[in-house]
Amino acid sequence: MTRVALAASGPAPLEAGLEAAADGGNAVDAAVAAALASMSTEPGIVSLMGGAFVNVWPAGGDPVVVDGNVEMPGRGLDPSAFGRGVRQVRTDYGGGVTIGAGHGSVANSGALQALSLARERFGVLPWRRLVEPSVHFCRDGYRTGAAAALYLALVRDSLFGDDPEAHALITGADGGPVEPGETSVNPDLADILELLATQGVDLFTTGAVGQVLADDMAAHGGLVTRADLEAYEAVVRTPTMRAVGSWTVALNPPPSVGGPMLAAMLGELARHEHWTWPEVIDIQRRVLSYRLSVHDRSRDLAADGHALLLAVERHGLAGLPTSASTAHVSAVDEHGTACAVTMSAGYGAGMVVPGTGILLNNALGEPELNRLGLHAVEPGTRLASNMAPTTARSAVGAALAVGSPGADRITTALMQVLGRGLLLGDDLQHAIDAARLHVRFLDDGSPRVEHEPSPDIAAAIAASGLPAHAYPGPHMYFGGVGAAELGPRGLVAAGDARREAAVGVSP
Repeated sequence: MTRVALAASGPAPLEAGLEAAADGGNAVDAAVAAALASMSTEPGIVSLMGGAFVNVWPAGGDPVVVDGNVEMPGRGLDPSAFGRGVRQVRTDYGGGVTIGAGHGSVANSGALQALSLARERFGVLPWRRLVEPSVHFCRDGYRTGAAAALYLALVRDSLFGDDPEAHALITGADGGPVEPGETSVNPDLADILELLATQGVDLFTTGAVGQVLADDMAAHGGLVTRADLEAYEAVVRTPTMRAVGSWTVALNPPPSVGGPMLAAMLGELARHEHWTWPEVIDIQRRVLSYRLSVHDRSRDLAADGHALLLAVERHGLAGLPTSASTAHVSAVDEHGTACAVTMSAGYGAGMVVPGTGILLNNALGEPELNRLGLHAVEPGTRLASNMAPTTARSAVGAALAVGSPGADRITTALMQVLGRGLLLGDDLQHAIDAARLHVRFLDDGSPRVEHEPSPDIAAAIAASGLPAHAYPGPHMYFGGVGAAELGPRGLVAAGDARREAAVGVSP
């Protein structure tokens, strides 16, 4: 048995991860098992047909990031197939967001490939053992989390109403929205997971699930083809490394957007021995303004990401040119291996792969990830991503895994939590619980500071002269940070009450 600290997205993922640790699994095994359970038991939040990044810093080795992000599909299709198949859905989520749904909003997924590759390289348990808990939850029942219930209540009919199979999955026993804490089952997905346990991820590419998906896409104007499914490969990347206080931090590298933005924010925050709220506001405003003008409209995210990192490393923020839904798992084991997994399926396409119980992503319909327009990039291109799973080591050998859901609030939430923990010395739970702010750029391009209650934050906003929107208390809008650490107090896991926190340390 290997002792593991685990911060998961709900009770089922926590149970799955701790079971893996009890069977002798390390931090990677625990994180992968928890991630699979999250994608199987949090409909509307994440899905097996989404994207994921896995950040692993093995004990005694160098960190890597396994990129399983979604990519643009459409290999082999006639140009006339693009620009269609998407319906617009207005939601009340996040103060009002219009999203694209339907077959044309579905991107080629890679989450399972990333989890499988991470387990193959760094895990010790067999794949089957990591999938088995999810089979059990889908067959015998899992509890619906508060975050999923809140989101599904807002979009149950508008987003999922066109597909009876999908609508049934997110409907409660009384015929209304699923209530928080209500037990749900997904027997079709349980059957698919049993096949996944024995056949591996080929089931979703060249196997039966992939064939059903490709046929359904072809019949309804979707872009995902058999060629897309067969061509997808998870990519092992070298993380972006930054010194933050006495810690070395490994971040999600380009072509992701979230990692470089977080690297720029943390690097600038680390220049201040004791940072202040006015500095946080200024750093967020400048970095996110740059993102809006460059990265959100980039046709080469890798080149633009490296250019940003080089400019900020050399010149600080003066070097900047002026111009949905996610879940996270963090695990650290007693030997010092750290693993952080962030997953996303966007807001959901509103439908399932027929007969499987698997809800599909709508990454091509997420407005913040497709500023260039609908289907504007070449097939095979990795899409933009806010995901920023992070690992770190201290000068005295402590190990940390951390991350958050929350769209573009991922980077600002992690900036503040890591700024407190790594620079000010706060313990993990206090750093996560503390009030947060986020500089939001409105549709007209003007900044506004969204914030939780705090006299110090309110004073800094007043001094900045920026408009503000105050939330009445801690809110899921500001992310849901989960962290695990091996440090002076041993193994510690900390979760965020803004979302359903589920943390534990194996015996």
